[in-house]
Amino acid sequence: MDTSELERVYTEGLPAFRRVAAAIAGDREAGSDAVQDAFATAVRKRRSYRGDGSIEAWVWQIVVNTARASRRRSDRRARTNVDATAQAPGPDQAFAIPLEVLTGRQREVVFLRYFADLTYAEIGGILGIADGTVAATLNGAHGALRQAMQEAPA
Repeated sequence: MDTSELERVYTEGLPAFRRVAAAIAGDREAGSDAVQDAFATAVRKRRSYRGDGSIEAWVWQIVVNTARASRRRSDRRARTNVDATAQAPGPDQAFAIPLEVLTGRQREVVFLRYFADLTYAEIGGILGIADGTVAATLNGAHGALRQAMQEAPA
């Protein structure tokens, strides 16, 4: 594979890659960095692409894995730098979506479905799971979010 194909994927998918990576990494800047790192990795490892699936799915796997790694690094830093002061939620936080109630896989499926507008088959290919598992995971995420929103104080 030559770099022009990767350049096309990058150019066409950059906004979606950034949205999903930011959602997974937990921060817009970390998501942008993860996308850049992922594409650098894709360019370096382009000869390892076997052509089994679409190049877009291969790149999505790299982006998701890089964003996951960024999130893990951030979580480790946060655990070592715990701030002892608690803050009351602000007025704009009252309507926040409680994503912390979702498992890591549920968050990724939600982000890939609604932030990148990918099909169940595409999501399954990226995450290495069956289409039915994508559907079940998304259904579980909807249920968890619904319950959390109902339990939220008014």
